[in-house]
Amino acid sequence: MKATFLDKLIGRLDRIDPQSLQSVVLKLSREKGFLETLFNTIQEGIIVADAEGRIRYVNAAACDLLGIPADSAEGEPLTRYLRDLDWQKIWSADKEEWSKVLAHELEVFYPRQRFISFYLVPLLGEGKSVVTALAVILRDVTETRRHTATAIESEKLSALTLLAAGVAHEIGNPLNSLNIHLQLMERELKSLPAAKANRLREDIRVAREEVSRLDRIINQFLRAIRPTKPDLQRASVNDVVSETLTLLERELANRDILVEPELAPDLPKTLVDRAQLKQAFFNVLKNALQAMRNGGILRVCTEATDSHVIISFIDTGHGIASEQISRIFDPYFTTKKDGSGLGLMIVQRIVREHGGAIEVESNMGRGTTFRIKLPIYEKKTRLLQEKNK
Repeated sequence: MKATFLDKLIGRLDRIDPQSLQSVVLKLSREKGFLETLFNTIQEGIIVADAEGRIRYVNAAACDLLGIPADSAEGEPLTRYLRDLDWQKIWSADKEEWSKVLAHELEVFYPRQRFISFYLVPLLGEGKSVVTALAVILRDVTETRRHTATAIESEKLSALTLLAAGVAHEIGNPLNSLNIHLQLMERELKSLPAAKANRLREDIRVAREEVSRLDRIINQFLRAIRPTKPDLQRASVNDVVSETLTLLERELANRDILVEPELAPDLPKTLVDRAQLKQAFFNVLKNALQAMRNGGILRVCTEATDSHVIISFIDTGHGIASEQISRIFDPYFTTKKDGSGLGLMIVQRIVREHGGAIEVESNMGRGTTFRIKLPIYEKKTRLLQEKNK
C-alpha cells in the first residue's frame, strides 16, 4: 500500500505545491519514527534481509541478541552474524518450505552464550505476489531451555530414586546376612588349630571389610538421591565455613595447601541447615584438595548482595575440561580413579533444597571456582521520609 502511495506521489510531484509536499514528508517522517520506536521496544529481534542476504533493517533487540552494531549493520551480510544459514538455499526454496527450513533453534556464543529460536516471514512487494525481502524473527529461549533441562533432570532423578530404593533393599538384606554368617564363622575359629585359625581369620577380616565397604556405598548413594527437607535456622554462613575448614585443617596442612579465607565481616545471617550446608562445603573442599595434589592456594570468600549470600571456593588445581563441566553434577560421573561420582550431586541437591544455585568456572592448568549462592530470606526495610506537603 505504501509503495503504491509513493508511486502516485512521485508521479504527481510537479503538480503538488511546496506546502502540501512538506506536509506529506512530515507525515511520513512521523510514521517512520513511530514504527522505529515500536520495533525497538518489543523484545523479539527483527532483521529484514534482501534477496542477497544483506541486512536492510535490524531492531535493538536483534542487535543485543546477536551483537550486531546498529550504526553499521545496513548492507552487511546476515550470514556474518548467523553463520550456519545458507541464504541462497533459503531464498530459492518454495514459500511453503521457508517455515520448514528455518523454524528451529540455534546456539550463539557472542555477545554471550544463549539459545535463540527464530522463524521467517516473507515480505511482499507491490501486488503482494513478489517477495522482496525476508524478516527473521528471533526470540531468546535460554531460560525456557534451562527450565526444561531442570524438569528433565528432576524426572530422571525421581526414576533413579525409585530404582535405587528397590536395588538397595535387595542388596542390603544379603549383605546383612553375609555379615552375620561371617561373625558366626569367626566364633567357630576358636575350635580350630591356631595356624589354620589365623589364616581363616585374615580371610574373614578381608571379607567383612568388603561387606562394610559395599554397605557404605549403598548408604552414600541413598543419602545422595533421597531428598531431605532442610531444617532451616538463622545462622552465619561464615561460621559454617570456618567449622568446615577446621575439619579439614590437618589434611590441608599435610597436602601443603595454603588456605586464604576472605570472609565478609558484615555478612547477614540467613536461613540454612547447618549440617547439610557443612556437608556441601566439605564435598566442594574435598574436590579442591584432590585437584591440588602438589600443593597450592585455596581461597574461600564470602560476600553478600541485596538478595543472596555468595560463597566462593577458588583453587589453583589442574582444572576441569570444558567438555566435562556440564556433567560434573551427574550421578556417577567422575574423573578420579577412586571417586564415587556422588559428591557434587549431593552438593547440588543441598543447594537447591536451600533455594540457591551453584556455578562453576574452570581453566585447565589454572584452577576452578565453585560459587554457591544462597538466598537471603529476611529483607531489610527502610522507612521513607514523608514528602513535604
